[in-house]
Amino acid sequence: MDLDDIDRAILKALQNNGRITNAELAETVGLSPSACSRRLDLLEKSGVIEGYTAKISPDALGYKMTALVHISLSGQFARTLAEFEEAVRRCPNIIVCYMVSGQYDYILRVAAKDLKDYERIHRDWLSALPHVVQINSSFALRPIIERLNVDVDAAFTAPTA
Repeated sequence: MDLDDIDRAILKALQNNGRITNAELAETVGLSPSACSRRLDLLEKSGVIEGYTAKISPDALGYKMTALVHISLSGQFARTLAEFEEAVRRCPNIIVCYMVSGQYDYILRVAAKDLKDYERIHRDWLSALPHVVQINSSFALRPIIERLNVDVDAAFTAPTA
């Protein structure tokens, strides 16, 4: 889908406030409420907007620790990957799982309450994942940046020298 300036304005407004009403959004981007609703519907149906969610603080729920876990598997066969990925989906503490290129096969972001809780997750979940031959864990000291979305404007502008 080709996005115009109004589409980008809609996306920016929603990134700033996902609970904005259609009337407020329409006023913000300079459309009538019905035209804004149609645009929003197109952005949703085309997959540009994947969904709406609330960002919940892990810290507020007692998850004070983030581990970045590098995983190596015994092979790259389709069945091996599928079985590992299926098992990863069942672990409630794995927040993100990326298949990556390079030295490791996957990188996981794991939420834990403390080091003892991470030990439990490592023992009961990570070590039990199928086809794993190496687990390398690092612990985040503090977040520097954590964007939920890409910058709408940056996606359409060339970098300056």
